[in-house]
Amino acid sequence: MTDPGAYCREIETYLCRRNDGHLIRIVGPAFERVCGWAEAGVPLQVVVQGIDRKLERYQPTGGKRRPLRIEHCEADIFDVFDEWRRAVGVAGTPDRSKQEAEAGQRAPQDHGRPARRRVSLPAHIDRILVQATNMLAMREAMPGLHAALEQVVADLDAIRRDARGARGAARAALLDRLDEIDRGLIAAARTAARSAIEEIEDAARAELASFKARMARAPYARALTACTDRLLRERCRLPTVRFDG
Repeated sequence: MTDPGAYCREIETYLCRRNDGHLIRIVGPAFERVCGWAEAGVPLQVVVQGIDRKLERYQPTGGKRRPLRIEHCEADIFDVFDEWRRAVGVAGTPDRSKQEAEAGQRAPQDHGRPARRRVSLPAHIDRILVQATNMLAMREAMPGLHAALEQVVADLDAIRRDARGARGAARAALLDRLDEIDRGLIAAARTAARSAIEEIEDAARAELASFKARMARAPYARALTACTDRLLRERCRLPTVRFDG
């Protein structure tokens, strides 16, 4: 079970750093809200990513911005949490659903938050091609992953034209092919980062700790693998080739 006090202090410390050293205490209603995140099993890294996502839009065009309060990050944190749950295969809980509904009634309006837009399959393939090509051109890939990224570029370049206007069985076949390419990239990353896999798996276990007791063995094993792959992808800065749109 996550210690709500320690969880809150970690978030407070990170928010202080992102607020250029300006400390805004998480107390009172804000503390109760953050404790609710801990009880719902929201991993600290998810909260961090939600704060970062909010700050991407919160940066002013000129002048000095006011320090960001944790309450204003809640919608983005829930968005990242939903993405995390889908990625690792963890179902939502009634308690969290209730918390989200209550939060929606009391959370500050975020008029700067963009509506989610669906990305087309051709646009997704083009974006992954750009990301992989840039990593190769700028030599940003982890040692041992250059060949795998070159293969990703070759594979996507071969199917990108077929993605335009693909329907039915043809589209399904393309999606299966993207899944296959993505699995190959992750397998290569596991080999390249084998010295760090144990550390990454420990981090994945920590993220899933709040859910382990309510999951059967097989679903938990699948979630642990998916969570490890997610953290591995982040560490290696790899694009997600599979298409979830």
